[in-house]
Amino acid sequence: MLISDDRAVQRPAVRAAEPPRARRGADPRFVLGLIAVGTLAVLGLWWRDTTAINGFGDWLTNAGRITGLLAGYGIVVLVALMARIPPLERGLGADRLARWHAMGGRYVVGLVVAHALLITWGYSVTAHTDVVSQAKTLLLSYPDVLMASVAGLLLVGVGVVSARAARRRMRYETWYYLHFYTYLATALAFSHQFATGADFMDDRSARVAWSALYLGVAAAILWYRFAVPIRQAARHRLRVAAVYPEGPGVVSIVVTGRRLEELAAESGQFFRWRFLTRDLWWASNPYSLSAAPRGGRLRFTVKHLGEHSAALTHLRPGTRVLAEGPYGALTAARRRGRKVLLIAGGIGVTPLRALFESLPADRGDVTMIYRVRHEQDVVFRHELQSLAEQRGARLHFVTGRRTQYRHDPLSAAALAANVPDLAAHDVYVCGPDGMTASVITALRTARVPRRQIHAESFEF
Repeated sequence: MLISDDRAVQRPAVRAAEPPRARRGADPRFVLGLIAVGTLAVLGLWWRDTTAINGFGDWLTNAGRITGLLAGYGIVVLVALMARIPPLERGLGADRLARWHAMGGRYVVGLVVAHALLITWGYSVTAHTDVVSQAKTLLLSYPDVLMASVAGLLLVGVGVVSARAARRRMRYETWYYLHFYTYLATALAFSHQFATGADFMDDRSARVAWSALYLGVAAAILWYRFAVPIRQAARHRLRVAAVYPEGPGVVSIVVTGRRLEELAAESGQFFRWRFLTRDLWWASNPYSLSAAPRGGRLRFTVKHLGEHSAALTHLRPGTRVLAEGPYGALTAARRRGRKVLLIAGGIGVTPLRALFESLPADRGDVTMIYRVRHEQDVVFRHELQSLAEQRGARLHFVTGRRTQYRHDPLSAAALAANVPDLAAHDVYVCGPDGMTASVITALRTARVPRRQIHAESFEF
């Protein structure tokens, strides 16, 4: 349903932007293959140092060794996935990295628990004692085992707070900073492996390779999460240039700086923004660009969903800004064909509004559907209408609750009826998780190939 609105809004002139040349990212299949090769190498390390297995206790102990090695390798992979390495961010996208990290975290926690239980059980069988007594002996007689136990408890704790039910009850900043305990757990686990690990104590080449793996990931963390942001801050000198309302509870913030073209930011990407005020300096939150980067200006738009986003309303021009990024892969580089459909929900319109401005297209090749519950929730109405008119694009605002319609306006049948040749479109989707999932299901039902559906969640 197309809704018109004659209210005047004072904004800078909007014109279509030329997209920057996209940088290539890592292929997800290559990354998965590399992880699999590493897993086989870890199993080969165990095989190399295992001459024979005799008896039930030995089987249990060796199962504990395998799970311990896999856990030690897995935690390095988890840290590497979230090290903000640019090829991974561009090739996989922030949401896929987050999903892999969450899934891998569950495996690693399971492996850590299994390692502790199997090793203790195996030693108790070999020593002909009970499991509880053996556990006490390990904890009290081997200092590195105690450190490993602390590491395991830290990992389990991080896993618990990352569970969806717990995450929803926690502030983003609290959840974010609790994850830093993963680094402490990694360091403790590394020390434990070298001190008591049978595969490393007498094998110099294994120690060198394992150390290189851990040190390489540690170097990536230090470089991309600390050194690069500091270097960018010194070079680009970002500051808030303007803050203005876009609608009820929604504000846009314009940031300016020097040499911003060097960032090579693209429409559809996001930065992690840190504002150097007394109340906000300690928090780094992800917000998407809501306009194509141009002329030394970056704009993002925020809806009041918490204390941090609400506080941004009171930012003053001139406030210094630290920005990490750009991150994300919801960009024009994913496009495979000529026709494009953008489906936005709520504040998820922000990256798609930037794409709507910058996607190369002939007239009629781009269609945008913007879904909100209430008419007053539409953001960028006049900007979107202006861009649609300039580009000859189709623009539809779909408002109202689902109960007001006789059918779901984003169902497979509705999309196919309103978007001719739907299966030939590349479809970009961004909105609340529930809406995004249902739209993707509808698109697959309408026989849109999975490779042509591009979605990225910005809920961490």
